[in-house]
Amino acid sequence: MSDAKEPRRFRTLFLSDIHLGTKDCQAGLLIDFLKHNEADTIYLVGDIIDGWRLKSGWYWPQAQNDVVQKLLRQARKGVKIYYAPGNHDEFARDFLGVFFGGVEIIDHAIHETADGKRLLVIHGDQFDVVVKHARWLAFLGDWAYEFALWANRWFNQIRRSFGFPYWSLSAWAKLKVKNAVSFIGDYETALADAARRHQTDGVVCGHIHHAAIRDIDGMLYVNTGDFVESCTAVAEHADGTLEILHWQATAAEQAQASALAQARLPGRQAAA
Repeated sequence: MSDAKEPRRFRTLFLSDIHLGTKDCQAGLLIDFLKHNEADTIYLVGDIIDGWRLKSGWYWPQAQNDVVQKLLRQARKGVKIYYAPGNHDEFARDFLGVFFGGVEIIDHAIHETADGKRLLVIHGDQFDVVVKHARWLAFLGDWAYEFALWANRWFNQIRRSFGFPYWSLSAWAKLKVKNAVSFIGDYETALADAARRHQTDGVVCGHIHHAAIRDIDGMLYVNTGDFVESCTAVAEHADGTLEILHWQATAAEQAQASALAQARLPGRQAAA
């Protein structure tokens, strides 16, 4: 991914779990991502605004406001933007069918790809038994997750001081915990089953901050990941191919890292 002047153009972009209103939201990286990646249609697949965190204390820096303004400008230019709320921004579910600045609030959608696949687009918290049946436990888990992200911030400050790139300690720890891995597997199966009930070919979701594109019992399972830890999105190309886009560094930083890597190649050293 280079820092080209012209942005990459996709048929569709899927973004989720941005968590505006929190200190861990990667607003700067997201603005850079939106600058270098455009689409005819954008799906905001839930947890865009973190209402849970904002209730306990207001946090909304200019960079996060810039994210909102960037998306609204896209809508004014004719980009179709759909917003399917999640559990952290469930307040938006009171406005289903309403347009805000050209952005339509929806419960879910059926998206048809360029190659004819029908995909259920939904945040996914509706299939999380903890969120659905034990909200107190979900809030406790959210507090623990916030603490893990706090530790993650300090960990990465130390890494950057030694010249190392961002690496998610909290995501690594989550995937090392057996119960968490089991939960992810159960969640993915539940979403694939939901897609089957909707008579679609697959599902695009978010919620668990774990990007993936894979087949589950004949159903296409797509998770957008998040823009807190992994900084990922899913793009649909003009031919209907789906791809996970990683954006842990700005386009300029990516170009610089690529140039340094090329300079270190043995062949180039020999030529020099």
